[in-house]
Amino acid sequence: MSSLSLAVRDCSTMLRRNLLHARRYPSLTLNLLLTPIMLLLLFVYIFGDTMSAGIDGGDRSDYVAYIVPGLLLMTIGSTTIGTAVSVSNDMTEGIIARFRTMAIHRPSVLVGHVVGSVLQSVMSVVLVGAVAVAIGFRSTDATVLEWLAAFGLLVLFALALTWIAVGMGLISPNAEAAGNNAMPLILLPLLSSAFVPLDSMPGWFQPVARYQPFTPAIETLRGLLLGTGIGDNGWLAVAWCLGLAVLGYFWSASKFDQDPR
Repeated sequence: MSSLSLAVRDCSTMLRRNLLHARRYPSLTLNLLLTPIMLLLLFVYIFGDTMSAGIDGGDRSDYVAYIVPGLLLMTIGSTTIGTAVSVSNDMTEGIIARFRTMAIHRPSVLVGHVVGSVLQSVMSVVLVGAVAVAIGFRSTDATVLEWLAAFGLLVLFALALTWIAVGMGLISPNAEAAGNNAMPLILLPLLSSAFVPLDSMPGWFQPVARYQPFTPAIETLRGLLLGTGIGDNGWLAVAWCLGLAVLGYFWSASKFDQDPR
């Protein structure tokens, strides 16, 4: 077999291993997935009537449409916290030391985590999206091409956050620290345009919310699914995703090669 075939085989094996772990121990994934679902129900049914008044005088259905893009990205952030914990467990429980003694493609260990996490993120987004549709979310004006672009952006965002989460797992001394280190991935959407418009925020805080990674991606999703203006947010979102993915990849590869455990 060629070196490329061996690398693909090892990556597939590591992917299968991580998917089996997720299936056998679903509690972490379910706990992280419940957070965006509970926030969706909370903001729609408890705060929806009040907060929708600030969205161009809309009603609850308008607010459902407004918050769903942000919650889809929050779902990805939640899923990647589980990735950080899983990577940290691998590094502290001795399995990586065993892998290092075997004739396997070294990057396959990280690739298995990344691909498995992206697949879990996509499945989680589909589930949260189904809940959103059940409570009233509609995207009647989006074309097939816009739906595909929105899906591509979600996958790219999941890839970027996953590589960052892998790096966080590698630098953490234990699983608890990994979960804490990765918490910004779910907290940053709360400081974006996910729940309220930017112009309703204090003036000093608006630049922080506008130029962080989540806001351009949220506004791009809104533009694709709801027909609102995208402006510069499209290329900003792609730039953030590519930048974070490249940074996370080199950071993770460097820490994995240097790890003394």
